[in-house]
Amino acid sequence: MVIRRAVERDAGRLTRLVRSSRAYEGRYSSMVEGYRVGPDYIEAHRVFAAVEEIPDGEGGGERVVGFYALLVEAAELDLMFVSDQAQGYGIGRLLVEHMRGEARSAGIDRVRVVSHPPAEGFYRSVGARPVGTVPANPPAVMWDRPEFVFLVGDVGEVGEGG
Repeated sequence: MVIRRAVERDAGRLTRLVRSSRAYEGRYSSMVEGYRVGPDYIEAHRVFAAVEEIPDGEGGGERVVGFYALLVEAAELDLMFVSDQAQGYGIGRLLVEHMRGEARSAGIDRVRVVSHPPAEGFYRSVGARPVGTVPANPPAVMWDRPEFVFLVGDVGEVGEGG
């Protein structure tokens, strides 16, 4: 598993990860209908992909199994997805630690996350602190969403403050 900077050619694969996520089925499907992670987005933000190498006997190349986008100016984790098939293997945890390192290198001391409700447990499990709730904003978002903050210090440090 390698985490590398996303590039223009990753746009379609990242878009498919978002649109195919089981976390956005049913009542949440409207959030990702028509959603696109474009080359312009990848260029404008710190977008990183978790990739695994595909053995030559299986076609070679690489498979994108997750990604995140850190918006430096807003100090916000805008997107984080792990493919349904790759969940439960620690990839999300690796992406969060990588994101914290990127934030630290950018001089950010805390990173905001407005979570998709089904991801709330994940963010709590990787050290994000709940700080409130972002109210629904119809018609774009029809439900309240939990808001978290990652305190960025040394790797593994949670720190104090709120």
